[in-house]
Amino acid sequence: MKDDLVQRIKTNPKYQKLVARRSSYGWTLTALMMVVYYGFTLLVAFNKPFLATRIGENVTTWGLPIGLFVIVFTVVITGLYVRRANTEFDELTEQIKKEVL
Repeated sequence: MKDDLVQRIKTNPKYQKLVARRSSYGWTLTALMMVVYYGFTLLVAFNKPFLATRIGENVTTWGLPIGLFVIVFTVVITGLYVRRANTEFDELTEQIKKEVL
């Protein structure tokens, strides 16, 4: 019985659409996060003088806002994924459950 249910789910076109969209979206956000995170890491490794440059006459250097951007960016893309998962992905999941069960 379970094998039949699994097979019906796997062959459902909406399930295949859900998997494709979720994977594509997840990999896109992962790539963006990798660019931001490793970009910052490369700046730390190869351009410390830039990060140590003061912004205007203040005490703050460029490293602080760029580092904060990395943290905020992580929170924002997590929020974007959760919002899409709670709307589009959950709707597709419910449709699949109604069709298969």
